[in-house]
Amino acid sequence: MTSRTGPAASAPSAASSSSLSAGRRARDLAAAVGGDAVDVLVVGLGATGAGAALDAASRGLSVVAVDAHDLAFGTSRFSSKLVHGGLRYLASGQIDVAHESAVERGVLMERTAPHLVRAQPFVLPLTPLVSPGRAALARAGFRAGDALRLAARTARATLPAPRRISATETRHLAPAVRADGLRGGLLSWDGRLTDDARLVTALARTAAAHGARILTRVRALELTASGARVRDGLTGEEGGIRARAVINASGVWAGGLVDGIRVRPSRGTHLVLRPESLGPLPAGLHIPVPGETNRFVLVLPQDDGRVYVGLTDEPVDGPVPDVAEAPETDIGFLLDVLCSVLDVPLHRADVVGAFAGLRPLLDTSADGSGTPPRTADVSRRHAVLTSSEGVVTVVGGKLTTYRRMAEDAVDTAVRVRRLPAGPSRTASLPLVGAASPHALAALPAPRGGGGGAPAGGGVVHRVAG
Repeated sequence: MTSRTGPAASAPSAASSSSLSAGRRARDLAAAVGGDAVDVLVVGLGATGAGAALDAASRGLSVVAVDAHDLAFGTSRFSSKLVHGGLRYLASGQIDVAHESAVERGVLMERTAPHLVRAQPFVLPLTPLVSPGRAALARAGFRAGDALRLAARTARATLPAPRRISATETRHLAPAVRADGLRGGLLSWDGRLTDDARLVTALARTAAAHGARILTRVRALELTASGARVRDGLTGEEGGIRARAVINASGVWAGGLVDGIRVRPSRGTHLVLRPESLGPLPAGLHIPVPGETNRFVLVLPQDDGRVYVGLTDEPVDGPVPDVAEAPETDIGFLLDVLCSVLDVPLHRADVVGAFAGLRPLLDTSADGSGTPPRTADVSRRHAVLTSSEGVVTVVGGKLTTYRRMAEDAVDTAVRVRRLPAGPSRTASLPLVGAASPHALAALPAPRGGGGGAPAGGGVVHRVAG
Protein backbone atom coordinates (compact mmCIF):
# COMPACT_ATOMS: atom_id res chain seq x y z
CA MET A 1 0.00 0.00 0.00
CA THR A 2 1.28 3.48 -0.84
CA SER A 3 1.96 5.52 2.28
CA ARG A 4 0.09 8.81 2.47
CA THR A 5 3.05 10.32 4.26
CA GLY A 6 5.59 9.39 1.60
CA PRO A 7 6.70 11.27 -1.52
CA ALA A 8 3.34 10.79 -3.26
CA ALA A 9 1.61 12.94 -0.69
CA SER A 10 4.32 15.41 0.19
CA ALA A 11 4.47 19.10 -0.61
CA PRO A 12 6.58 20.17 -3.58
CA SER A 13 10.28 19.57 -3.07
CA ALA A 14 13.47 18.96 -4.97
CA ALA A 15 12.72 15.24 -4.82
CA SER A 16 9.22 15.81 -6.20
CA SER A 17 9.76 18.46 -8.88
CA SER A 18 7.29 19.70 -11.45
CA SER A 19 9.35 18.47 -14.39
CA LEU A 20 7.66 15.93 -16.67
CA SER A 21 10.28 13.95 -18.55
CA ALA A 22 10.56 10.63 -20.36
CA GLY A 23 12.63 9.28 -17.48
CA ARG A 24 10.05 10.28 -14.90
CA ARG A 25 7.28 8.77 -16.99
CA ALA A 26 9.13 5.45 -17.20
CA ARG A 27 9.72 5.37 -13.44
CA ASP A 28 6.17 6.38 -12.57
CA LEU A 29 4.66 3.92 -15.03
CA ALA A 30 6.73 1.07 -13.61
CA ALA A 31 5.61 1.98 -10.10
CA ALA A 32 1.94 2.39 -11.01
CA VAL A 33 1.30 -0.69 -13.17
CA GLY A 34 1.12 -3.77 -10.97
CA GLY A 35 2.11 -1.75 -7.92
CA ASP A 36 0.36 -0.86 -4.68
CA ALA A 37 -3.06 0.72 -4.85
CA VAL A 38 -3.09 4.51 -4.98
CA ASP A 39 -5.83 6.66 -3.51
CA VAL A 40 -7.07 8.17 -6.79
CA LEU A 41 -6.73 7.21 -10.45
CA VAL A 42 -7.73 9.96 -12.87
CA VAL A 43 -8.43 9.09 -16.52
CA GLY A 44 -8.04 12.02 -18.89
CA LEU A 45 -5.50 14.84 -18.83
CA GLY A 46 -7.39 17.76 -20.24
CA ALA A 47 -8.06 20.74 -18.00
CA THR A 48 -10.58 18.92 -15.81
CA GLY A 49 -8.54 15.72 -15.44
CA ALA A 50 -5.29 17.56 -14.75
CA GLY A 51 -7.22 19.77 -12.36
CA ALA A 52 -8.59 16.70 -10.56
CA ALA A 53 -5.08 15.23 -10.28
CA LEU A 54 -3.88 18.48 -8.72
CA ASP A 55 -6.87 18.76 -6.41
CA ALA A 56 -6.45 15.23 -5.08
CA ALA A 57 -2.65 15.40 -4.78
CA SER A 58 -2.76 18.75 -2.99
CA ARG A 59 -5.09 17.20 -0.38
CA GLY A 60 -2.38 14.67 0.43
CA LEU A 61 -3.80 11.77 -1.58
CA SER A 62 -1.63 9.54 -3.73
CA VAL A 63 -2.58 10.01 -7.40
CA VAL A 64 -1.99 8.47 -10.80
CA ALA A 65 -3.38 10.28 -13.85
CA VAL A 66 -3.34 8.77 -17.35
CA ASP A 67 -4.21 9.89 -20.86
CA ALA A 68 -4.25 7.90 -24.08
CA HIS A 69 -2.50 10.73 -25.89
CA ASP A 70 -0.78 13.84 -24.51
CA LEU A 71 -1.63 16.69 -22.16
CA ALA A 72 -4.53 18.76 -23.55
CA PHE A 73 -4.84 16.47 -26.58
CA GLY A 74 -8.63 16.78 -26.84
CA THR A 75 -11.10 19.57 -26.12
CA SER A 76 -8.74 21.64 -23.98
CA ARG A 77 -6.46 22.60 -26.88
CA PHE A 78 -9.25 23.68 -29.24
CA SER A 79 -10.92 26.39 -27.16
CA SER A 80 -11.28 30.11 -27.83
CA LYS A 81 -8.66 30.64 -25.10
CA LEU A 82 -11.16 32.76 -23.21
CA VAL A 83 -11.95 32.68 -19.51
CA HIS A 84 -15.59 33.74 -19.59
CA GLY A 85 -17.47 35.54 -16.86
CA GLY A 86 -20.75 33.78 -17.64
CA LEU A 87 -22.67 36.59 -19.33
CA ARG A 88 -24.33 34.29 -21.84
CA TYR A 89 -25.54 32.00 -19.07
CA LEU A 90 -26.97 34.93 -17.15
CA ALA A 91 -28.94 35.94 -20.25
CA SER A 92 -30.44 32.45 -20.47
CA GLY A 93 -31.42 32.40 -16.79
CA GLN A 94 -28.63 30.09 -15.59
CA ILE A 95 -27.67 32.39 -12.73
CA ASP A 96 -25.78 29.73 -10.79
CA VAL A 97 -23.65 28.80 -13.82
CA ALA A 98 -22.97 32.48 -14.56
CA HIS A 99 -21.89 33.18 -10.98
CA GLU A 100 -19.69 30.09 -10.90
CA SER A 101 -18.02 31.19 -14.13
CA ALA A 102 -17.36 34.69 -12.77
CA VAL A 103 -15.90 33.28 -9.54
CA GLU A 104 -13.60 30.88 -11.37
CA ARG A 105 -12.49 33.61 -13.77
CA GLY A 106 -11.44 35.70 -10.77
CA VAL A 107 -9.60 32.76 -9.19
CA LEU A 108 -7.55 32.27 -12.35
CA MET A 109 -6.83 35.94 -12.99
CA GLU A 110 -5.97 36.97 -9.43
CA ARG A 111 -4.73 33.92 -7.57
CA THR A 112 -3.83 30.75 -9.39
CA ALA A 113 -2.74 31.76 -12.91
CA PRO A 114 -2.20 35.52 -13.31
CA HIS A 115 0.74 34.64 -15.56
CA LEU A 116 -1.56 32.83 -18.00
CA VAL A 117 -4.74 34.93 -17.95
CA ARG A 118 -5.13 38.63 -18.68
CA ALA A 119 -7.93 41.07 -19.39
CA GLN A 120 -9.14 41.16 -23.00
CA PRO A 121 -11.15 44.12 -24.36
CA PHE A 122 -14.03 43.46 -26.74
CA VAL A 123 -16.05 45.84 -28.89
CA LEU A 124 -19.61 45.21 -30.04
CA PRO A 125 -19.98 47.54 -33.06
CA LEU A 126 -23.40 49.22 -33.21
CA THR A 127 -23.99 48.81 -36.93
CA PRO A 128 -27.36 49.21 -38.67
CA LEU A 129 -27.85 45.46 -38.16
CA VAL A 130 -27.97 46.04 -34.38
CA SER A 131 -31.30 47.64 -33.56
CA PRO A 132 -31.53 50.19 -30.73
CA GLY A 133 -33.51 47.65 -28.73
CA ARG A 134 -30.88 44.96 -29.16
CA ALA A 135 -28.15 47.46 -28.33
CA ALA A 136 -29.96 48.37 -25.11
CA LEU A 137 -30.32 44.70 -24.25
CA ALA A 138 -26.62 44.07 -24.89
CA ARG A 139 -25.64 47.08 -22.78
CA ALA A 140 -27.82 45.83 -19.92
CA GLY A 141 -26.16 42.45 -20.30
CA PHE A 142 -22.67 43.91 -20.01
CA ARG A 143 -23.72 45.80 -16.91
CA ALA A 144 -25.08 42.57 -15.46
CA GLY A 145 -21.75 40.95 -16.29
CA ASP A 146 -20.00 43.67 -14.34
CA ALA A 147 -22.32 42.94 -11.43
CA LEU A 148 -21.17 39.32 -11.67
CA ARG A 149 -17.58 40.57 -11.43
CA LEU A 150 -18.48 42.47 -8.28
CA ALA A 151 -20.32 39.48 -6.78
CA ALA A 152 -17.27 37.31 -7.53
CA ARG A 153 -15.05 39.89 -5.76
CA THR A 154 -12.81 40.38 -8.77
CA ALA A 155 -11.05 43.73 -8.57
CA ARG A 156 -11.92 46.58 -10.91
CA ALA A 157 -8.20 46.87 -11.66
CA THR A 158 -8.35 43.31 -13.02
CA LEU A 159 -11.40 43.83 -15.23
CA PRO A 160 -12.35 47.43 -16.17
CA ALA A 161 -15.96 48.56 -16.40
CA PRO A 162 -17.95 48.20 -19.62
CA ARG A 163 -18.98 51.44 -21.36
CA ARG A 164 -20.47 52.96 -24.49
CA ILE A 165 -17.88 54.33 -26.92
CA SER A 166 -18.10 56.66 -29.91
CA ALA A 167 -17.96 55.66 -33.55
CA THR A 168 -14.47 57.17 -33.75
CA GLU A 169 -13.21 55.11 -30.81
CA THR A 170 -14.91 52.02 -32.22
CA ARG A 171 -13.07 52.46 -35.51
CA HIS A 172 -9.80 53.02 -33.63
CA LEU A 173 -10.20 49.71 -31.77
CA ALA A 174 -11.58 47.89 -34.82
CA PRO A 175 -10.48 49.66 -38.04
CA ALA A 176 -11.90 46.92 -40.26
CA VAL A 177 -15.48 47.66 -39.15
CA ARG A 178 -17.67 49.41 -41.72
CA ALA A 179 -18.02 53.14 -40.94
CA ASP A 180 -21.29 53.63 -42.86
CA GLY A 181 -24.15 53.81 -40.34
CA LEU A 182 -21.90 53.03 -37.36
CA ARG A 183 -23.46 54.54 -34.20
CA GLY A 184 -20.59 53.68 -31.86
CA GLY A 185 -19.88 50.54 -29.89
CA LEU A 186 -20.06 48.78 -26.55
CA LEU A 187 -16.70 48.11 -24.89
CA SER A 188 -16.48 45.23 -22.42
CA TRP A 189 -13.77 43.07 -20.84
CA ASP A 190 -13.28 39.38 -20.16
CA GLY A 191 -10.45 37.01 -19.32
CA ARG A 192 -8.13 35.54 -21.95
CA LEU A 193 -5.62 32.71 -21.73
CA THR A 194 -2.30 33.10 -23.45
CA ASP A 195 -2.56 29.39 -24.33
CA ASP A 196 -5.13 26.79 -23.26
CA ALA A 197 -2.69 23.88 -23.59
CA ARG A 198 -0.17 25.78 -21.48
CA LEU A 199 -2.77 26.00 -18.70
CA VAL A 200 -3.21 22.22 -18.77
CA THR A 201 0.56 21.73 -18.75
CA ALA A 202 0.84 24.02 -15.72
CA LEU A 203 -1.88 22.04 -13.94
CA ALA A 204 -0.16 18.73 -14.67
CA ARG A 205 3.25 20.04 -13.58
CA THR A 206 1.82 21.48 -10.37
CA ALA A 207 0.13 18.14 -9.66
CA ALA A 208 3.46 16.38 -10.31
CA ALA A 209 5.14 18.75 -7.85
CA HIS A 210 2.66 17.48 -5.25
CA GLY A 211 3.60 13.88 -6.02
CA ALA A 212 1.04 12.90 -8.66
CA ARG A 213 2.22 10.45 -11.32
CA ILE A 214 1.34 11.98 -14.69
CA LEU A 215 1.34 9.31 -17.40
CA THR A 216 0.72 10.38 -20.99
CA ARG A 217 0.27 7.88 -23.84
CA VAL A 218 -1.26 5.36 -21.45
CA ARG A 219 -4.72 4.29 -22.60
CA ALA A 220 -7.36 3.11 -20.14
CA LEU A 221 -8.95 0.02 -21.69
CA GLU A 222 -11.37 -0.83 -18.91
CA LEU A 223 -12.42 0.94 -15.70
CA THR A 224 -13.72 -0.50 -12.46
CA ALA A 225 -14.19 1.05 -9.04
CA SER A 226 -10.87 -0.45 -7.97
CA GLY A 227 -8.69 0.60 -10.89
CA ALA A 228 -8.12 0.16 -14.59
CA ARG A 229 -6.56 -2.06 -17.19
CA VAL A 230 -4.21 0.09 -19.26
CA ARG A 231 -1.99 -0.13 -22.32
CA ASP A 232 1.32 1.67 -22.76
CA GLY A 233 1.02 3.48 -26.08
CA LEU A 234 4.79 3.38 -26.60
CA THR A 235 5.40 -0.34 -26.05
CA GLY A 236 1.95 -1.92 -26.38
CA GLU A 237 2.33 -3.65 -23.01
CA GLU A 238 -0.78 -3.99 -20.86
CA GLY A 239 -1.23 -4.12 -17.12
CA GLY A 240 -3.36 -2.98 -14.22
CA ILE A 241 -3.37 0.09 -12.01
CA ARG A 242 -5.09 -0.37 -8.67
CA ALA A 243 -6.85 2.51 -6.96
CA ARG A 244 -9.24 3.16 -4.10
CA ALA A 245 -11.15 5.67 -6.22
CA VAL A 246 -11.41 6.20 -9.98
CA ILE A 247 -12.35 9.50 -11.64
CA ASN A 248 -13.36 9.42 -15.31
CA ALA A 249 -12.51 12.85 -16.74
CA SER A 250 -12.19 11.80 -20.38
CA GLY A 251 -14.60 14.41 -21.74
CA VAL A 252 -16.41 13.50 -24.94
CA TRP A 253 -15.04 9.94 -24.63
CA ALA A 254 -16.44 9.42 -21.11
CA GLY A 255 -19.34 7.28 -22.29
CA GLY A 256 -17.00 4.75 -23.87
CA LEU A 257 -15.45 3.91 -20.49
CA VAL A 258 -18.47 3.89 -18.16
CA ASP A 259 -21.89 2.47 -18.97
CA GLY A 260 -24.84 4.80 -18.61
CA ILE A 261 -22.93 8.02 -19.34
CA ARG A 262 -24.46 9.90 -22.26
CA VAL A 263 -22.44 12.79 -23.63
CA ARG A 264 -23.75 14.99 -26.43
CA PRO A 265 -20.71 16.43 -28.24
CA SER A 266 -20.99 19.93 -29.65
CA ARG A 267 -18.53 21.15 -32.27
CA GLY A 268 -16.93 24.56 -31.87
CA THR A 269 -15.09 25.70 -35.01
CA HIS A 270 -12.62 28.59 -35.31
CA LEU A 271 -11.17 30.20 -38.43
CA VAL A 272 -7.57 31.37 -38.64
CA LEU A 273 -6.82 34.59 -40.54
CA ARG A 274 -3.52 36.26 -41.41
CA PRO A 275 -2.65 39.51 -39.57
CA GLU A 276 -3.24 41.61 -42.67
CA SER A 277 -6.79 40.30 -43.18
CA LEU A 278 -8.34 42.65 -40.62
CA GLY A 279 -5.48 45.04 -39.98
CA PRO A 280 -4.45 46.08 -36.45
CA LEU A 281 -6.91 44.96 -33.76
CA PRO A 282 -6.32 46.52 -30.34
CA ALA A 283 -9.53 44.79 -29.20
CA GLY A 284 -11.54 41.72 -30.02
CA LEU A 285 -15.02 41.89 -31.50
CA HIS A 286 -18.45 40.67 -30.47
CA ILE A 287 -20.54 40.25 -33.63
CA PRO A 288 -24.22 39.39 -33.03
CA VAL A 289 -25.48 36.29 -34.79
CA PRO A 290 -28.58 37.24 -36.83
CA GLY A 291 -31.80 35.90 -35.35
CA GLU A 292 -30.20 35.09 -31.97
CA THR A 293 -30.57 37.15 -28.80
CA ASN A 294 -27.47 36.07 -26.88
CA ARG A 295 -25.08 34.49 -29.37
CA PHE A 296 -22.05 36.20 -30.84
CA VAL A 297 -19.25 35.37 -33.21
CA LEU A 298 -15.96 36.36 -31.60
CA VAL A 299 -12.99 37.92 -33.33
CA LEU A 300 -9.91 37.12 -31.24
CA PRO A 301 -6.55 38.78 -32.03
CA GLN A 302 -3.58 36.61 -31.05
CA ASP A 303 -0.17 37.61 -29.73
CA ASP A 304 1.56 36.63 -32.98
CA GLY A 305 -0.77 38.80 -35.11
CA ARG A 306 -3.02 36.06 -36.40
CA VAL A 307 -6.75 36.32 -35.77
CA TYR A 308 -9.17 33.60 -34.69
CA VAL A 309 -12.85 33.87 -35.60
CA GLY A 310 -15.27 31.61 -33.77
CA LEU A 311 -17.21 29.85 -32.77
CA THR A 312 -19.95 27.51 -33.86
CA ASP A 313 -22.12 25.30 -31.68
CA GLU A 314 -23.21 22.30 -33.73
CA PRO A 315 -24.16 18.78 -32.60
CA VAL A 316 -21.90 15.90 -33.62
CA ASP A 317 -23.43 12.50 -34.32
CA GLY A 318 -21.74 9.13 -34.64
CA PRO A 319 -18.36 7.97 -33.31
CA VAL A 320 -16.28 10.62 -31.56
CA PRO A 321 -13.07 11.29 -33.54
CA ASP A 322 -9.71 11.86 -31.88
CA VAL A 323 -9.44 15.17 -33.76
CA ALA A 324 -12.54 16.92 -35.09
CA GLU A 325 -12.53 18.46 -38.56
CA ALA A 326 -13.86 21.93 -39.38
CA PRO A 327 -16.57 21.48 -42.04
CA GLU A 328 -17.20 23.94 -44.85
CA THR A 329 -20.65 24.74 -43.46
CA ASP A 330 -19.09 26.07 -40.24
CA ILE A 331 -16.48 28.05 -42.18
CA GLY A 332 -19.16 29.62 -44.37
CA PHE A 333 -21.33 30.52 -41.36
CA LEU A 334 -18.48 32.25 -39.53
CA LEU A 335 -17.43 34.16 -42.65
CA ASP A 336 -20.98 35.34 -43.28
CA VAL A 337 -21.41 36.71 -39.76
CA LEU A 338 -17.95 38.30 -39.78
CA CYS A 339 -18.52 40.02 -43.12
CA SER A 340 -21.77 41.55 -41.88
CA VAL A 341 -19.72 44.22 -40.05
CA LEU A 342 -16.64 44.60 -42.29
CA ASP A 343 -15.82 47.49 -44.58
CA VAL A 344 -14.01 45.13 -47.01
CA PRO A 345 -15.55 41.62 -47.06
CA LEU A 346 -13.34 38.56 -46.67
CA HIS A 347 -13.58 35.50 -48.88
CA ARG A 348 -12.98 31.79 -48.54
CA ALA A 349 -9.42 32.21 -49.84
CA ASP A 350 -8.64 34.54 -46.92
CA VAL A 351 -9.13 31.66 -44.46
CA VAL A 352 -5.69 30.11 -44.03
CA GLY A 353 -6.65 27.52 -41.42
CA ALA A 354 -9.37 26.23 -39.15
CA PHE A 355 -9.65 24.06 -36.07
CA ALA A 356 -12.55 22.49 -34.22
CA GLY A 357 -13.05 21.13 -30.73
CA LEU A 358 -15.82 19.04 -29.19
CA ARG A 359 -17.56 20.18 -26.02
CA PRO A 360 -18.54 17.28 -23.70
CA LEU A 361 -22.11 18.40 -22.98
CA LEU A 362 -24.25 16.20 -20.78
CA ASP A 363 -27.19 14.64 -22.62
CA THR A 364 -30.12 15.56 -20.39
CA SER A 365 -32.89 14.19 -22.61
CA ALA A 366 -34.99 11.58 -20.86
CA ASP A 367 -34.71 8.74 -23.33
CA GLY A 368 -33.00 10.11 -26.43
CA SER A 369 -36.25 9.99 -28.43
CA GLY A 370 -37.81 12.83 -30.35
CA THR A 371 -35.99 16.01 -31.39
CA PRO A 372 -33.34 16.97 -28.83
CA PRO A 373 -32.62 20.64 -28.11
CA ARG A 374 -29.88 22.42 -30.04
CA THR A 375 -26.48 22.03 -28.45
CA ALA A 376 -26.37 25.83 -28.27
CA ASP A 377 -29.32 25.58 -25.87
CA VAL A 378 -27.92 22.75 -23.72
CA SER A 379 -26.80 23.92 -20.29
CA ARG A 380 -23.09 24.29 -19.61
CA ARG A 381 -23.73 23.16 -16.03
CA HIS A 382 -21.41 20.30 -15.16
CA ALA A 383 -22.41 17.06 -13.50
CA VAL A 384 -20.59 14.52 -11.35
CA LEU A 385 -22.07 11.04 -11.73
CA THR A 386 -21.26 7.87 -9.80
CA SER A 387 -21.82 4.53 -11.53
CA SER A 388 -23.33 1.52 -9.78
CA GLU A 389 -19.79 0.16 -9.43
CA GLY A 390 -18.51 3.37 -7.87
CA VAL A 391 -16.61 5.02 -10.75
CA VAL A 392 -16.93 8.82 -10.57
CA THR A 393 -17.45 10.60 -13.92
CA VAL A 394 -17.39 14.37 -14.44
CA VAL A 395 -18.93 15.78 -17.63
CA GLY A 396 -20.33 19.04 -18.99
CA GLY A 397 -19.00 22.40 -17.89
CA LYS A 398 -16.39 24.39 -19.77
CA LEU A 399 -12.75 25.41 -19.62
CA THR A 400 -13.36 28.37 -17.30
CA THR A 401 -14.89 26.19 -14.60
CA TYR A 402 -12.42 23.29 -14.81
CA ARG A 403 -11.21 23.88 -11.23
CA ARG A 404 -14.68 23.70 -9.70
CA MET A 405 -15.46 20.61 -11.77
CA ALA A 406 -12.29 18.95 -10.53
CA GLU A 407 -13.04 19.90 -6.93
CA ASP A 408 -16.57 18.48 -7.13
CA ALA A 409 -15.28 15.24 -8.69
CA VAL A 410 -12.66 14.74 -5.99
CA ASP A 411 -15.16 15.66 -3.27
CA THR A 412 -17.45 12.93 -4.59
CA ALA A 413 -14.65 10.36 -4.80
CA VAL A 414 -13.53 11.16 -1.26
CA ARG A 415 -17.07 10.80 0.07
CA VAL A 416 -18.10 7.70 -1.89
CA ARG A 417 -14.84 5.83 -1.35
CA ARG A 418 -14.27 7.19 2.19
CA LEU A 419 -10.81 8.54 1.54
CA PRO A 420 -9.02 10.41 4.34
CA ALA A 421 -8.73 13.88 2.85
CA GLY A 422 -9.55 17.43 3.79
CA PRO A 423 -11.24 20.11 1.68
CA SER A 424 -9.95 21.36 -1.66
CA ARG A 425 -7.03 23.81 -1.63
CA THR A 426 -6.89 24.69 -5.32
CA ALA A 427 -8.78 28.01 -5.15
CA SER A 428 -5.71 29.54 -3.52
CA LEU A 429 -2.95 27.30 -4.89
CA PRO A 430 -0.79 29.09 -7.51
CA LEU A 431 0.16 27.07 -10.56
CA VAL A 432 3.75 26.57 -11.67
CA GLY A 433 5.15 29.89 -12.88
CA ALA A 434 2.49 32.06 -11.24
CA ALA A 435 3.43 35.60 -10.24
CA SER A 436 1.77 39.00 -10.12
CA PRO A 437 1.58 41.00 -13.37
CA HIS A 438 3.94 43.56 -11.81
CA ALA A 439 6.54 40.89 -11.05
CA LEU A 440 6.17 39.33 -14.49
CA ALA A 441 6.58 42.69 -16.21
CA ALA A 442 9.95 43.13 -14.50
CA LEU A 443 11.33 39.83 -15.81
CA PRO A 444 13.95 40.00 -18.61
CA ALA A 445 11.83 37.80 -20.90
CA PRO A 446 10.63 38.25 -24.50
CA ARG A 447 7.14 39.68 -24.90
CA GLY A 448 4.32 38.04 -26.83
CA GLY A 449 4.37 34.84 -28.81
CA GLY A 450 2.73 32.83 -26.05
CA GLY A 451 -0.69 32.39 -27.53
CA GLY A 452 -0.26 31.51 -31.18
CA ALA A 453 -1.35 28.12 -32.44
CA PRO A 454 -3.05 25.42 -30.41
CA ALA A 455 -0.55 22.96 -28.99
CA GLY A 456 0.49 19.69 -30.57
CA GLY A 457 1.87 20.16 -34.11
CA GLY A 458 -0.61 19.91 -36.92
CA VAL A 459 -3.56 20.98 -34.80
CA VAL A 460 -4.47 23.93 -37.02
CA HIS A 461 -5.79 22.24 -40.14
CA ARG A 462 -4.69 23.83 -43.37
CA VAL A 463 -7.73 24.51 -45.51
CA ALA A 464 -6.51 27.17 -47.96
CA GLY A 465 -3.55 29.24 -49.05
